[in-house]
Amino acid sequence: MTLILPVLTSVLCLAILVAAVVCVRSSSTPIAILSAGLVSLLASVVFLLLAAPDVAMTEAAIGSGLTTFLFFFFLIRMRRGDPLGPSARERETPHD
Repeated sequence: MTLILPVLTSVLCLAILVAAVVCVRSSSTPIAILSAGLVSLLASVVFLLLAAPDVAMTEAAIGSGLTTFLFFFFLIRMRRGDPLGPSARERETPHD
């Protein structure tokens, strides 16, 4: 029973490293975003195994959930060409 925890932690750490390498080496932005989310999700499982459930829950919610959502949200907005602020035409046109 005592050998299971170090082996499982080592396997998860290896998976984190593989996902991080995929994130850095990927030429596709969505694949990089998903693999960065996977790194955070696997890190939250490691935190749970290390008896830190509060840190694990925070990492899962913020690291893999909210951050991944925000990256995809802004990626979609950038591809559509929607600016977050005033449009270029409004900035160039003087107001009366």
